[in-house]
Amino acid sequence: MGPFQTNIIDGLKSFFFQKNVLSRLILINATIWIICLFISIFTWLFNISDISFVTKLFAVPSDLSALADKPWSVFTYMFLQEEFWHLFFNMLMLYYGGKIFLQYLSQKQLLLTYIIGGLFGAMFFILSFNAFPVFENMKGHAFALGSSASVLSILIAAATYRPDYTLNLFLLGQVKMKWVAIVFVIIDFLSITKGNSGGHIAHLGGALWGFLYASMIKNDFDIYKIFKKRAKIRVKTVNSDNYQKRPKTDEQYNAERALEQEEIDRILEKIAKNGYSSLSDKEKEFLFRQSKK
Repeated sequence: MGPFQTNIIDGLKSFFFQKNVLSRLILINATIWIICLFISIFTWLFNISDISFVTKLFAVPSDLSALADKPWSVFTYMFLQEEFWHLFFNMLMLYYGGKIFLQYLSQKQLLLTYIIGGLFGAMFFILSFNAFPVFENMKGHAFALGSSASVLSILIAAATYRPDYTLNLFLLGQVKMKWVAIVFVIIDFLSITKGNSGGHIAHLGGALWGFLYASMIKNDFDIYKIFKKRAKIRVKTVNSDNYQKRPKTDEQYNAERALEQEEIDRILEKIAKNGYSSLSDKEKEFLFRQSKK
């Protein structure tokens, strides 16, 4: 084995052993694809179905009555790919888009953008097939699967948050992220009439959420914090019932310290890349509080 191959293998090992959200998302998608591949081989051998029953069960349908029978599919479809190249290009885009995303935003924000972007993609797909007359004859048997909407949501969010981030693209040289994002959106929009209409519409739904979320972040409003606020409210309610604050366990303390350290590392990396002035007021306040501990 040559040094180039060794470096690739070592790089892959290092990436997947990091146990962060990005590596886990890629690993989950790849694992599900392998499982589905084995299942499809056995279903073909036993002449059970020409389409994997896993696809029928977990892909999101456009028909509302079918959707009512499997509502979980609006979530599961975003982890399901049938063809290798579909998986490969989605994971390649997720890797590079996720790396840029994590230079400025957190692991939690990446995960929620993936999920909510996928939900937006499913919503666009379902609404379009039930609203536009051109899909009337296809509605009963059309379904969507794949992580493309989720991946595009992350890519568009990164491009919206840092539009002037420069990429070195093969044959094209240095290109700003905003132009890459615009090209992807235009291609999907113009491809709606060329085949895989539902897929391209779902992509646009994911892209819309990525744009909206990054726009909110740039205006110092993070809608994802509602999950954190609800958790705090539940803790306060328990404490009020007991009339005193319970001491934290070692596991709780270590988990909180790990989250704080992750946020500190992200902010310091942001300062190194873009300077102190690029921080939001909340990030400056957080860094100030940490310096006092």
